[in-house]
Amino acid sequence: MQLPTISVPTGAWNTRAGISPEEVLEAARKTEAAGIDGLFAGDHVTFYGTGNDALINLAAVATVTERVQLMTSVYLLALRHPTPVALQCAMLDQLAGGRLVLGVGIGGEDPNEWWACGIDPKTRARRTDEALHILRSLWTQEETTFEGKYFQLDKVRMQPKPFREEGIPISIGGRSDAALRRTARYGDAWTAIWVSARRMAEAREKIDEWAKEEGREDARIGLGLQVWYGLDDDRDEARRRLAKRMQGFYKIPFERFERYSPYGRPEEIAEFLVPYVEAGCDHFNLLAVQPNQDEVVEAALAVRAALEKLLK
Repeated sequence: MQLPTISVPTGAWNTRAGISPEEVLEAARKTEAAGIDGLFAGDHVTFYGTGNDALINLAAVATVTERVQLMTSVYLLALRHPTPVALQCAMLDQLAGGRLVLGVGIGGEDPNEWWACGIDPKTRARRTDEALHILRSLWTQEETTFEGKYFQLDKVRMQPKPFREEGIPISIGGRSDAALRRTARYGDAWTAIWVSARRMAEAREKIDEWAKEEGREDARIGLGLQVWYGLDDDRDEARRRLAKRMQGFYKIPFERFERYSPYGRPEEIAEFLVPYVEAGCDHFNLLAVQPNQDEVVEAALAVRAALEKLLK
């Protein structure tokens, strides 16, 4: 089996909280130098009071890196109008020399984030579908006309286009069948979170079936997994750190995540990941709960080495 590519989070700057932009950018340089395949940035406007604009984050990271893939994971597209987003992504993709992957999701754990942006959270799925259609058209067509429930465009032209003629790869995030259908219709990949390996294998079959119905039977749609994990020789300590961070971020008891969020030594994390590789996963976003970005990278490298041994 082929070793999946490995990405780690960029981290987000907040000078008043003690994290400077320079610190985040230096970490990006070190991550690339260490041989990690990619960097991903989370995206929120005000998730329980905290935000990070993934496109701004990655634009800065693009200027200090040359090789690593740059991915939003995941971008809350429905919080924005797709026309300016299409331009922002195109300019970022050109800045990065074609390294951008737009991961899109509809995360709704904090409904107030949507209301704060003037969006009814009940409309986020339909808005996302319409926006994805518009993005692809604006990136690849000379002129776009679209009549939807939430967005209307009349003979819109846009330059610059993305670095690549086919536009920017789109990865759809989520767990539901609706996310799989969205992947089959619009996506170049599916990035799962909190799913079993069996669900990933089922997703492979469903995406292929639904892509054929969409006339995309020749599309090569990848599978990815975003994983929170705790790394420590002491499993109890690894679990404690992981539970504290995830509960603090999502405001949900860790027990809801535990079966999908491994902890322990690198070999234990790798053992957890192998069934996903067997199910067709070709990309991991590894989100280690470590004290600093250097240790996040070291953790990912250790897990990758352990995974490589198991896959030989």
